[in-house]
Amino acid sequence: MNGRAIVSIYKFEMARTLRTIWQSIVSPVISTSLYFVVFGAAIGSRITEIEGVAYGAFIVPGLIMLMLLTQSTMNASFGIYFPRFTGTIYELLSAPVSSFEIACGYVGAAATKSVILGLIILATSWLFVPLHIEHPLWMLGFLVLTAITFSLFGFIIGIWADGFEQLQIIPLLILTPLTFLGGTFYSTHVLPPFWQKVALFNPVVYLVSGFRWSFFEISDVSPAVSLAMTVAFLVLCLVVIWWIFRTGYRLKK
Repeated sequence: MNGRAIVSIYKFEMARTLRTIWQSIVSPVISTSLYFVVFGAAIGSRITEIEGVAYGAFIVPGLIMLMLLTQSTMNASFGIYFPRFTGTIYELLSAPVSSFEIACGYVGAAATKSVILGLIILATSWLFVPLHIEHPLWMLGFLVLTAITFSLFGFIIGIWADGFEQLQIIPLLILTPLTFLGGTFYSTHVLPPFWQKVALFNPVVYLVSGFRWSFFEISDVSPAVSLAMTVAFLVLCLVVIWWIFRTGYRLKK
């Protein structure tokens, strides 16, 4: 394995984050803080508790997951799309660097940014609500696993996209609505029985549920099922990326 190549790509992507820190770090934190103010204070004054947890604290895992999914996907997709857009991707493909090493560099950097953002937002949430994490190691595990999985997903989108507009279609028009409908601000147990069954077809439900369990030991689905679904999606993304480099899809003219 060419570790130097992985580190070089990783450092380049992390340096780009520092150059755009207001867009990469500050903006998502401020946006999530506004969710705390609007939903935690305004709606929380009318909904005091859900399953024994104060509403303001209940939405914290969902808001972190909302940010994590969108930022992981967008960071990775923009990271690999820019070399395609400028043409420098061909220099990378002609270098003695394997597809695995290229993916590790870009996905590792995107996942690192998202985990840092998640931890910053978690720390910020203590300014708004008292919070206790029942299983901190599981929380960190879900955080890292989700960041890696959706960074892989974003990497695929960055290769698939033909323009900047397509880069934002899936994060904004698919992932964000699914996250809002995936139990970010409520438990699916409050839904009518029919809609509870429909919600199980939303993959984000499993992510939010497993992450929330690590905080409060409450979940809409079994934590084991949440973990299995996340790992299954990760494996699927790895297979797709392997196929992309194997066939040269969108990489070779």
